[in-house]
Amino acid sequence: MSFPVGLSRVVEPAGVLPQAAWRLDPRPQLGADEVRIRVERLNLDAASFRQLAEKHGGDGAAVRAEVLEIVGTRGKMHNPVTGSGGMLIGTVDEVGPESPLPVKVGDRVATLVSLTLTPLAITDGLAGWDGRSEQVPAQGHAILFGRSVVAVLPDDMPGELALAVFDVCGAPALTDRVVRGHAANGPVSVAVLGGAGKSGSLALTAARLAGARTVGVVVSEAERDTLTAAGLADEVAIADARNPVAVSSAVAQALGGPATVTVVCVDVPGCEHGAILATANGGTVIFFSMATSFSAAALGAEGLAADVTMLVGNGYVPGHAEFAVDLVRRSPAVRALFEARVAGH
Repeated sequence: MSFPVGLSRVVEPAGVLPQAAWRLDPRPQLGADEVRIRVERLNLDAASFRQLAEKHGGDGAAVRAEVLEIVGTRGKMHNPVTGSGGMLIGTVDEVGPESPLPVKVGDRVATLVSLTLTPLAITDGLAGWDGRSEQVPAQGHAILFGRSVVAVLPDDMPGELALAVFDVCGAPALTDRVVRGHAANGPVSVAVLGGAGKSGSLALTAARLAGARTVGVVVSEAERDTLTAAGLADEVAIADARNPVAVSSAVAQALGGPATVTVVCVDVPGCEHGAILATANGGTVIFFSMATSFSAAALGAEGLAADVTMLVGNGYVPGHAEFAVDLVRRSPAVRALFEARVAGH
C-alpha cells in the first residue's frame, strides 16, 4: 500500500511521519506524488516568532540566523522550542505524475500545511528579511506530498495579505462549525481571547455571522481601541489571558455570564485555565494557539470540575481557505486589520 504522506523524506528518526521527524530530506528531485514549490515568502507562526524575538531581545539579525540554522539543520522550519512552524507562498515548479493536488506548473499557491512537516531549503540566506516580522521574503524550494493541502492564491488580494489570511484560516471555519452546532440548543455567546489578532479577528467575525453574541478579550487599551473601532465584537474587554479569574470575570461582565464557546487565539503560554473558567458547563473551548499546554488544559478542566468539550484547532476544516478569504472580502474592517498587520503597524 502506498502512503502519500512523505515517509520517504524522513531522515531521522525512522518510522515517524514528517511532522514528528527531527530531520527531513529537502532534495529537489520529486517522488511520483510530490509537488515542488519555488518559495517566495514564509509566514512564521505567531508563537514561534514571538519565542525567537524574545530569545534574541529583538535582534533581527540573530533571529534570521537562527531561522536559517533551524531550516539548514532540520530540512524544515520546525521551531524546537515551540514545536511550531508556519506556512509559505510560492509558485509551482514541477508536479509529479501521480500527484492528486489540484495545481499546475506556474500556479501561485499557499501551502495550507505546517512548515513543521514541509521539506524546505533556503538558497538566499534570507537576505531580504530583517528578522523583525512574521513574514519572511525567501528564495528556495519546498516539497508537498500527495496528502498535503494547498490553495491557489486569490487574484483580488496581494500575496502578503493572502498569506496572512491563509495562515489562520482554520480558526474561523472551526469557530463557525462549533457555533452553529451549539445554536441548535439556543442562543450562543462566544469569547475570543486575543480578539485583535489575525486568528482572533476572523474567529470573532465568523461567530457574529453565525448568529452569536461576542466578546473580544484583549490585553491592552490599544488593542481594545483597535478592536472597538473595527466593530468586530459586540463587547470588548481587557484582561490578561494568563489570569484565570480576570478572564472569567471580564467575560461574565461582558456577556452576563460565562460563554458558550471560548476561542483561544493568544500566542503565549498559560491561557488554558482562564479559557476553561470563562466557559459555561456544556460549552466548548477551542485552542488555536501553538503555545497551549494540552496537559494543563486537561488537568485544569478536571480540577475545576468543568464539563466542557475541549478542541484542538488543527488548522484544517474542509473549505477553510475559501471561507476565510470570503470573510475578508465581506468585512472591510477585517481586511484593514490584516493589512495593518502585514504592513507592520
